[in-house]
Amino acid sequence: MGVRPLIRRSRIVFGRLSAEDSDNDSLSQNTPSYGKDIPRSTASSVVLEEVPNYTAQHGVQDVEAVTMTWSRGMLIAVFINIWFLYFVNAFQSTVTVTLNPYVTSSFKAHSLSGVPTALGDVFAAATYLPVAKIMDVWGRAEGFLLMVICTTIGLILMATCHTFEMYCAANVFYYVGFYGMEYAVDVMTADVSTLRNRAFAYAFTSSPYIITAFAGPKVANQFYYLVSWQWGIGCWAIAVPVVAAPLYIILKCNLHKAEKEGYRIKRPSGRTVLESIRHWTIEFDAFGVFLFTAGLVLFELPFDLADYAPDKWASGYIIAMLVIGFSMLFFFAIWERWLAPVPLFEWRLLTNRTIVGAVLLDATYQLSNYCWSYYFTSWLQVNNDLSITTSNYIVNIFDMVSGLLLLGMGWLIRRVGRYKWTLYIALPLYLLAQGLMIHFRQPNMNVGYQVMCQIFLSIGGATFILVEQIAILAAVDHQHVATALAVLNVVGTIGDSAGLTISTVIWQNTYMKALLRYLPESAMPNLNNIYEDLATQRSYPVGSPTRLAIQKAYAYAELRLLSVGCGIIVLAIPWIMLMKDINLKKKPQVKGTVF
Repeated sequence: MGVRPLIRRSRIVFGRLSAEDSDNDSLSQNTPSYGKDIPRSTASSVVLEEVPNYTAQHGVQDVEAVTMTWSRGMLIAVFINIWFLYFVNAFQSTVTVTLNPYVTSSFKAHSLSGVPTALGDVFAAATYLPVAKIMDVWGRAEGFLLMVICTTIGLILMATCHTFEMYCAANVFYYVGFYGMEYAVDVMTADVSTLRNRAFAYAFTSSPYIITAFAGPKVANQFYYLVSWQWGIGCWAIAVPVVAAPLYIILKCNLHKAEKEGYRIKRPSGRTVLESIRHWTIEFDAFGVFLFTAGLVLFELPFDLADYAPDKWASGYIIAMLVIGFSMLFFFAIWERWLAPVPLFEWRLLTNRTIVGAVLLDATYQLSNYCWSYYFTSWLQVNNDLSITTSNYIVNIFDMVSGLLLLGMGWLIRRVGRYKWTLYIALPLYLLAQGLMIHFRQPNMNVGYQVMCQIFLSIGGATFILVEQIAILAAVDHQHVATALAVLNVVGTIGDSAGLTISTVIWQNTYMKALLRYLPESAMPNLNNIYEDLATQRSYPVGSPTRLAIQKAYAYAELRLLSVGCGIIVLAIPWIMLMKDINLKKKPQVKGTVF
């Protein structure tokens, strides 16, 4: 695996590291000595144990202490556990997304299928930076555990809800936990892998999607027709915590081992309750967390709720949410830049061109993709008369192709040590595929064309996602890994939410109008059911005037969704040019026994 040795050789000259170690993390003056005292007259090579970076925050110190004490077998066990965790998450995510149109249809709200996810994305985006702070201050295991609990609560609520509003609330818990859990695992994967091998590590941990791309839709289909959609979602509330528990236990046990071996410094004690509250309030930047979380939620929610307000965008509470949310984000920027004793994130990160380019590329890609993708399964079932299983097989081509592609690409990036060259292939291919999707959005068009386009989109999209992560991590040191990934996920999730909002608005303003234009008079009494219920849309025989009218209405709306998405992805060109092509082979970042 190319694991780094626990002991490294460094040249000590009068007790200080020489220039040949200048590329490694420097140690503070207060760092305890874990090697033998070196006489000042001695200038020979000696063996010096690696020690954690004691100038970093406690969560980073702890994970470095863990990697310096665990064995290679334990490292392998962690990667295996992460693989199974991704397997369960991919499985339950595929089943949940597959069932979503039927869940919303059961509440007579099919046209609002994207709203629960959009709301979940809003709150998830607002929690990435706080979770990053938890992982940096308290520890990786604690942040991970919190997200597992949120996911489990969300799944239970989704399975037991009886109204559309409750389903939306459940999605908030679910997506905060689900995205947060994947984010926490991504951070831990970065902690235990070198930059050179990280692309391959991410590809390996994401490979379960190859399996779930086919298994997920089939299982969802069986649950829907033979059991219930409630159990199709609820069963995962048992599986997720069971599979997540070993990773938490491994981290905590090895942290205890690191403390016994002297790699972990004991936290200062003896503070009073008031002193502890003050200390953690400052360390967590509680005021900054409040400004950012509340501000982002208040600013983004109107885009999802305005269509249901009495006076639309002119409604008083919609305007108030926008103004208050924007003001809080504005004051958050001022607080973080000049006033925060311990900032939520390093302001200088936003001046790094590679970080800015990667973040904007992620936002552009997510916005473009979610402008059209959420109604794609419904289109395939109505237009091509495909089953739940088959239509989701086509949608999940992305998971299958990306899983295989990223393994090969991760290996190539490991060999070459560069990543930017892959984007010069991915972007033209993605643009071509989206353009072809527009051309093929016609009633009764052969489904093979959709499959071809999905393959091209998968190659381009998977490359974007992998390279964004590698580029932003290559631009920071280990202490800022969690923050950098949090910034990437915040902006990307905002892109998700904005894309879903755009697609919902376009759908509501095009699909109904098209139905009124194309539906025969005999179907008009059932107009609302046709508009809101996917099962009703599919109930009309293929080739009948009503079914053909529904297909034309879908094509009319889908054409506009795809056109917006295709226009947005063009913005990726300047963002790619902005990013630097950092040599991954020449930048050390992590310590200890890592991949």
